[in-house]
Amino acid sequence: MKMSPQKRATLVSSSVATILVIVKLMIGVASGSVAVLASAIDSLLDTLVSIFNFFAIKKSEEHPDEVYQYGKGKIQAIAAVIEGTVISISGLYIIYVAIEKLNSGSVTTLLTPSIFAMLFSIIVTFVLVKYLLKVAKETDNLVIKADALHYQTDLWSNAAVLIALGLVYMTGIDAIDAIFGIGIGIYIIYSAYEIIQEGIEILLDRALEGETVASIGEIISKHPEITSYHWLRTRTDGTTNYVEFHMVLRPNMLLLEAHRIADEVEDKIFLLDKKKKWIITPHFDPYDDEAVNDAILNGTALLKKNL
Repeated sequence: MKMSPQKRATLVSSSVATILVIVKLMIGVASGSVAVLASAIDSLLDTLVSIFNFFAIKKSEEHPDEVYQYGKGKIQAIAAVIEGTVISISGLYIIYVAIEKLNSGSVTTLLTPSIFAMLFSIIVTFVLVKYLLKVAKETDNLVIKADALHYQTDLWSNAAVLIALGLVYMTGIDAIDAIFGIGIGIYIIYSAYEIIQEGIEILLDRALEGETVASIGEIISKHPEITSYHWLRTRTDGTTNYVEFHMVLRPNMLLLEAHRIADEVEDKIFLLDKKKKWIITPHFDPYDDEAVNDAILNGTALLKKNL
C-alpha cells in the first residue's frame, strides 16, 4: 500500500528530530549549556510529537464506518492541540532550567563543539522545514502545517542558541546563555498559540474562511434557476469541508430538475479547493422559509433552556 505524502513527512521529521536529539543531548550534557540542553529537550519532544502525528494522520485517513459515519478527520485537530500543548510545556521547562542556571551561576564549557553542533542543527532543520512546507502546501494538512510551524520555531530558537554561545565565547559571561534560554522558552510558548487555536476552532466547528463562504454564496445566488438561498452553514474537520444550505426553487419544479441544479452548484463549489474533500448537502425549498425555520430553531432552544 502506497504511503501518503503526509505520513511520509511525519516519518522524515521524526527521524531528523531523533538525530538532532542525540547530537544536542551529548553536547548539552557535556558542556553544561542550558541553551543547547533546552534545544535537545525541544528536539526530543519534536520526535515524540512527530511519531504521534504519524498515527494521528493514519487514523484520520480511515474511511467512514457505521460508528464514525463522518470519518475521523478531527483527529488532526486533536493532534494539533496536543502538539501545541507539548510545545508550550517544553517552553516552560526551558525557562525553568534557565532560571536555575542564573541562580546557580554554573559555567558553560565545550563552547566550540556546541557551536558546531548548533550549526549542524540549523542546516538540517532548515532543509526539513522546506520539505514540510512543500508537503503542507500540496496536501493542506493541518498536522503537517503544525509540524512545519513547530520546526520553523526550532530554526529560530537554534539560531538564538548559536548567537548565545557565540556571545559567551567572546565575552565569557555565562549568564548570556541562560538569558537567551529564557527568551527561547517564551518564543516557543508564543509560537504554540496559533497551533492550539486552529485545532480548537476546528473542534468547535468554526465556519470556513469568510472568503470561501462568500464564494459559495455567490455560486448559489448566481445560478439562474435559484430564486434565493438561506441557512448557508459550513465547517471543516481539517481534511473535509462540509457545506449545507437551503435553496429556493420554483414550486412546480420536478425533482429531477432540482437535482440537476444542485449538481451544477456542487460542481462549482468543488473547484474552490481541489485539495479538500467536500460533503455538500443542499435542501430544496418551494418558498423562502428562513423566518419559519428560525422561529422553530429559536423555539426549540428556548424549550431546552426552560427544561
